[in-house]
Order: sequence, then C-alpha cells, then structure tokens
Amino acid sequence: MGDNLKKNMIGALAWSSVNIFGIQFIQLIIGIILARILMPADYGMIGVLFIFIGVSTVLIDGGFAQGLIRKKDTTEKDLNTIFFLNLLTSAVLYLILYFSAPLISRFFSQPALIEYSRVLFIAVLIFPLYLIQQTQLLKRLDYKSIAIVNIVSVAISGILAVILAIRGFGVWTLVYQQLAFHGLKAIAFPFFLHWKPQFSFTISTIQNLWKFSIPLLGQTSLNAIFNQLYFVIIGRFYPIQQVGYFTQANKYSETVNAATQSILSSGIFPVLSKIHDDKPRLLRIYRKLITSVSTITFPFVIFLMVAAQPIVVTLITEKWLPSVILLQLLLLANLFTPMFTININVLNAQGQSATSLKLEIIKKTLIVISIISCFSFGIEVMLAGFVAANFLAYLISMASIKKSLRHFYRHQVRDLIITLMISSITGIITWIIPYPANTAAIKLLYMGVTFLVLYLLAVMIFLPEKWSEIKEVLKKITTK
Repeated sequence: MGDNLKKNMIGALAWSSVNIFGIQFIQLIIGIILARILMPADYGMIGVLFIFIGVSTVLIDGGFAQGLIRKKDTTEKDLNTIFFLNLLTSAVLYLILYFSAPLISRFFSQPALIEYSRVLFIAVLIFPLYLIQQTQLLKRLDYKSIAIVNIVSVAISGILAVILAIRGFGVWTLVYQQLAFHGLKAIAFPFFLHWKPQFSFTISTIQNLWKFSIPLLGQTSLNAIFNQLYFVIIGRFYPIQQVGYFTQANKYSETVNAATQSILSSGIFPVLSKIHDDKPRLLRIYRKLITSVSTITFPFVIFLMVAAQPIVVTLITEKWLPSVILLQLLLLANLFTPMFTININVLNAQGQSATSLKLEIIKKTLIVISIISCFSFGIEVMLAGFVAANFLAYLISMASIKKSLRHFYRHQVRDLIITLMISSITGIITWIIPYPANTAAIKLLYMGVTFLVLYLLAVMIFLPEKWSEIKEVLKKITTK
C-alpha cells in the first residue's frame, strides 16, 4: 500500500470512526435517559414511521452522491444539477407523504399518526439542503469536518429531546429530536464548506452518472425498506408497544452493526475506488480489512449476546426486559454483516454495482422467504429466520468475491474461522460461569472482565500477529 494512500486511508478510517462511534456514544447516553422516561408505545408510534423517512432519503440521494465521489472530474455544473434534482425530489416526496398520512394512520390503526407523521416528514425537505456539501467533504476525505457537524448536531438535538421528555412531550419528543438533528446539520455544513448552489441544470450530468447510480439506488432502496420492514410488520399485526421493544433491541444491535457499516461504507469506498484497477493490491487490502474487522466485531457482538439481559436491565430498567431475546437474535443475525458490507464495497469500487445490487436482491429475497415461513410462529421465530437469511446471503457474497478478486473459498474461511471460534468459546465460558452478583450492573461488570481477559489470552496464544498489532496500538495510545 503506497504511503499516501495508506495515510489517507488511516486518516479516513480514524475520523470516520470518531464520527460514527461519537454519534453512537452520544445516542446511547441520550437513548438511555429517554428510555427511562418515555414508554415503549412512544417509541412504537415513531418506529413505524421511520421506513418512510429512510426510503425518502435514499430516493432523494438517488445513488448520485456515490456517483459524484467516484467521478474524477466533478464540475460545478454536476454539483448544481444534482443539488436541484435532490431538492425537487424531496418536495415531491413530502407532498406524497403529507397526503398519504391518513392512509398510514389507518394501516397501523393509530389515528394520532396523521399529525405526528406530517411534522416528522419535514425532515425529508431538510435533507437535500446539506447532502451535496456532505458529499463534497466525503470526496475530499475530510471526515474531520463531517465528524464535528454530526457529533454537535446529535448532541444538541439529544439535549433538546431530554428537556422535552422531562417536560412531558411524549411522542413529540422523538419527532422534534429528528427535526432538530437534520436542521442543525443543514445550518452547520456551510461553515465547513463554503459552497453555494448556482442555478444550472444539465441532463448530461444525470446521463453520465445514471448507469452507475441506478443500481446503487436499487441497492440502497432495498436496504432502507428491509431495515425497517420488521417495524412495519410488527406495527401492523402486533400491539404498538411491541414495536417499542423491537426499537430498543434494534438500537443496541445497531451499536455495532450500523457503526461498522457506516465506517466501512464511507471510509473504505473512496479509498478502494482509487485502486480498483490494481487487483493484487486490492486483494491484499481486502484480506487485511476482513481479518482486522472480524477481530473487533466478532468478540463485541458475541459478548453483547451473552450479556444482553444485564445490559438491558442496567441501562433502561426491567420494563424493557421483553427486548432481551429480540436483541440477542438481531445481534446474531448481523454477525457477518460487516464482512458482507466490505464485499459490497469492494464490488462497487470496481464498478460492479450491478453485481452488488444482485446480491442485495438475493439477500432481501431470502429475508422475505424467512418472514413468510416464520411469521405465523411469532416475533422470535421470525427473527430466527432473519438470522438464517443473513448467514446464507453472506455465503453467497463470498462467491462474488471469489470471482471478482480470485480469492478462494478456503482462504476466505481461513481469514475468519479462528477469530470466530475464539470469540464463541470465550462467550460460552463467560455465559456458564456462576457470578456472585446481587445486581445486574455487578453481574455485567464480572462478565465484561471475564470475557475480555479470556479473549485477550486466546488471541495471545492463537493469533500472535494480531496480538502484536494490539500491543503496538496500545503502545502508541499510551505514548501519546
């Protein structure tokens, strides 16, 4: 890996990590406070609306943001064209959602959703106001500015939400929190990128980006729909508080899943795009990413599964105990998601967005099959089907990597299997040990120390190269 590329990649990953984990940490703290004040039904009311926000932001983007990042000779006309296209799309979508509010309300049998949704959907109008600035900063690998904007926005909007929750605003707390978050980003980005749109619109820009962007649009649209699909199903066929329980379980699962995916997607794609025509180099970086990411995510996910009950009770009290089994299943389902995300990014960086779209379609098809097969047996069995679908989708993605990078199956398995076995055995031992704890918090502390010590000992013995890397990182941290 060249020095400049390596430096850019490390810098991108470092600030992308600060951005994502900073947001996750603040949201975790704010979420704990809000969950102790608000009720499961409050989260349920808003949870069923997030699918509309998610799909709308994807349609507004249209896949053109990554198209602009990948394009080497981006011009002002390109930026202006996509900006006004995004703005027009957002206005049309808001009008559709505004007049569809009564239908949404009837679908979920919740009359109050009409008022909540029409206000919440204003976020759709705010999103395009900062999308192009964010895209330009991503293209420049300026993750420092992005991190500052995001962390400040989530912190201020979170503080506002806590104040509103204490004052008894209920569901409106979560509505205003979302609007404040997007609004603050729209205000803050111009301070870090002094770009003002000028009215110009060229069809040639859309035509040039269309071939690459359309498969990405299909892929991200599928992701947006399926990320919220279980909220819709549970909200439609189960009591609204069940959506609240699922919301909390999904939130803690996303602590590792969404954070890792965001870092990999935003921090890795621009770098890999620069070397997409050098297959041997790309393969080396790919294997390094896979082994490094699995060394971190496998033990983290497995520990969260083992310690799910004391985590939930300690953080958000026993009123959320029904979330525990849902959290464990979601964590298991997303065990290989970071690796699947790396595979998708490698394919996209090589211009094989059509192949990555096919993989997403296959994955979503498997999820639909699992839902149809397991829905009648209850939420837990339905999520067990989700686990099976995700595992099978990752195995299929390995075939695309084999073809694209000539990376044999046995090597792909070898890159993961030792870390997975070490993490699993450590998790089992941590689970079965009896702990002399009277409270959930003390039990959680015992389990955390036990898991950490056993895992580091196993890495020291069975993965000496990784242990050397860990020591080097710790040495740099202590030196600084």
